[in-house]
Amino acid sequence: MQAVILAAGKGTRFEPLSLTNPKPLFSVMGESILEHNLKELKGLINEAIIIFGHKGELIKEKIKDEFEGIKIRYVLQEEISGTGSGVKLACPFLKDKFIVLNSDDFYFKEDIKKVLEKFPCILAKEHESPSGFGVVLEKDGLVKELIEKPEKPVSNLVNTGLYFLPKSILEAQVEKSQRGEYEFTDFIKNFISHNNLYLIKAKAWFPASYPWDVFEALEYLFQARRAENRGEKEKNVVVKGKVIIGPGTLIKSGSYIEGPVYIGKNCVIGPNCYLRQMAIIGDNCRIGQAVEIKNSIIGDNTNISHLSYVGDSIIGLNCNLGAGTITANLRHDNGTVKTMVKGQAINTKRKKLGTIVGDGVKTGIGTFIYPGRKIWPAKTTLPGEKVDKDMI
Repeated sequence: MQAVILAAGKGTRFEPLSLTNPKPLFSVMGESILEHNLKELKGLINEAIIIFGHKGELIKEKIKDEFEGIKIRYVLQEEISGTGSGVKLACPFLKDKFIVLNSDDFYFKEDIKKVLEKFPCILAKEHESPSGFGVVLEKDGLVKELIEKPEKPVSNLVNTGLYFLPKSILEAQVEKSQRGEYEFTDFIKNFISHNNLYLIKAKAWFPASYPWDVFEALEYLFQARRAENRGEKEKNVVVKGKVIIGPGTLIKSGSYIEGPVYIGKNCVIGPNCYLRQMAIIGDNCRIGQAVEIKNSIIGDNTNISHLSYVGDSIIGLNCNLGAGTITANLRHDNGTVKTMVKGQAINTKRKKLGTIVGDGVKTGIGTFIYPGRKIWPAKTTLPGEKVDKDMI
């Protein structure tokens, strides 16, 4: 069995994190989204065809030509002209049946297995905000219609982007969509006008359209992990709940860790730190004295100096937050947090959201960051966005 994995996009909605590292390589608990999906496919496929583009050399360097028994083939999509044209690039290498999935959404083996028991098939999931996705109309276990991002959804069942299909589906001729791209869903729409397409409802699926979407996946990802301590703890360290501590890590005296918490390898934590639920610390990090972190993802090789607070935030790779850096994560009027995406202020629909900090960022002593603000890598051209007064 083969899988076509779409990994060519620039991930503009994931900026600033995707400016220096391709979105599929965004890492949570020591594993990138792409690696997670390949592990979920392990035992179900023997070859993955990765359609790559933006910073694809980093994907090739990370995944290489074989991943835990899965042969990896790379196909370059030079012109990012849509998911439809991306999948068609794999056509010369495909056999009769294949899987298609996104590289930057979290899928799980149990659901993929169920999809493979039906042919042809699509994986769908009920979602509380269906208007942001392709909506699926279903009857008697079959797909009747796909509607792209409707303003008034008639169903809360959305398309996850995972399919089990015949190669012949790519023989259809489709036109560019209104946004000037060849959409793979147009191949699906053409297919269901002449054929049955089965539908499986996913138990779990977490799209990562925006950086803060990853928070929704954390609790579920933790369920598959066991608590373990492969590091060292000094005296007077308190550890409660499910906590994972990697090898070579030192937890200094006076630190209080309240799981679920993940700490990677070769880190130094403390003294007197407070790591609260869903604090995710990457490898080779230094978390200084009296730092508090909660519900945040801290990238590899990042230093957070003493007397800092990081809440509901994502800090990129190789960052240095100066002493006393504070991330505010709650609006003064208790409303939901807005942030800038592609020059527009959008509602994240989150009551709490701190900051999204790009790779390699350094902050000075006593820096205060407002809710929803993004900090861009130093050598990146800023997008010239105007700040909405409601964000401050």
